[in-house]
Amino acid sequence: MSDKKQGTILGGMLLLAGSCIGAGMLGLPIMTGLSGFYPSLIAFFGIWIFMTLTGLLLVESNGWFSKKVNLLSMVEHSLGKAGKIACWILYLFLFYSVLVAYVAGIGGLVSTNLKEYFAISFPSWAGSLFFVILFGWVVYLGTHPVDMWNRFLMIGKIAVFIGLVFLGVKHIQPKLLDRSVPQYALFALPILVISFGFHNMVPSLSNYFHRDLKKVRTSIILGGLFTLAVYLIWQIIVLGIVPYEGESGILATLKQGGEASQSLVGVLKTNWVSYFATLLAFFAILTSFLAQSLSHTHFLADGLKLNYKNKKHEEFGLVVLTLLPPLLLAILFPNIFLEALNFAGGICTVLLFGIMPVLMIWRGRYKKKAVSSYRVAGGKPLLVVIFLVALFIIFFQLSHMFNAPYLPKF
Repeated sequence: MSDKKQGTILGGMLLLAGSCIGAGMLGLPIMTGLSGFYPSLIAFFGIWIFMTLTGLLLVESNGWFSKKVNLLSMVEHSLGKAGKIACWILYLFLFYSVLVAYVAGIGGLVSTNLKEYFAISFPSWAGSLFFVILFGWVVYLGTHPVDMWNRFLMIGKIAVFIGLVFLGVKHIQPKLLDRSVPQYALFALPILVISFGFHNMVPSLSNYFHRDLKKVRTSIILGGLFTLAVYLIWQIIVLGIVPYEGESGILATLKQGGEASQSLVGVLKTNWVSYFATLLAFFAILTSFLAQSLSHTHFLADGLKLNYKNKKHEEFGLVVLTLLPPLLLAILFPNIFLEALNFAGGICTVLLFGIMPVLMIWRGRYKKKAVSSYRVAGGKPLLVVIFLVALFIIFFQLSHMFNAPYLPKF
């Protein structure tokens, strides 16, 4: 038995919430703002339930093992080598898409804020390049420097969010929250999926709790609820301040591929709320970027079976392989922030963390008769429902990407 002290429910909850609350929240008010605050509530709760259930399916599959395993091993156990290869491909697509969004997002932030606050014209690509060189160097230095930066940035993110809530309340116009166009709520599904994406944390949480899967389940439920509460507060602030139409409105920001802090800056100009919104955006993107870049570098090292000779820092070639493709795409397509997040959420995340858990449980539970100390209730009917919901989200995202004529226009 390990001498390491077992983690607490609070610790597990915060680990999960920390993995969810990041740059994705910047795009949430823009996509959900299409339908309005109240219709978006249904989408929020629906996706939270969907992602919680698929996460719990992974908890069950993790219980089939008596030792620490990673996601690839879990998939291979039930779906074989073909499943493992599919997991590899989807994982790479997912996190490259996410990194493209972060790099493009920071470039847009730098460009927008230099123009707004200092009347300086600065191209988005230059902001993206500077950002990748500076913080890519931090990733290259290794886990400890990333951890130190991340702690500082997380403290900043929490403080700024609290300040933004207190300062923003007085600027809220309740009538803006009354706007309702329910048919547009579907457009928010992909970004909601990625904003509740914690599933790659399941093996780590299992290890954190010494394989007490009931505690893992509790942390997932409570962590998801905490994340949901943070998102809804953020929704009220942004949608209560930013109008649907106008130069910096929801629709204009969507068409420009921007995010929520840029809308707040455009509406409130040089106001304390806009300053805090800008800082929140920087903190959200930086924490997400550092964590995902380091994780992606380690994933590549593990997948390529590389052993470092110099343990003091990451392999330079892997860091370049992690960051160069997203940088090039962000430079070529500077307004790709929302599109990259939508692709990541609507296609990659749903396939990897929606479809795949259902297939894993179906095959492991009913074909291989695998036994776990925790089992998700609902049986085959629940698995079928989850599978159909996942297919619907994928179908919708593909329809949106190809401008299907049957989708509502805005």
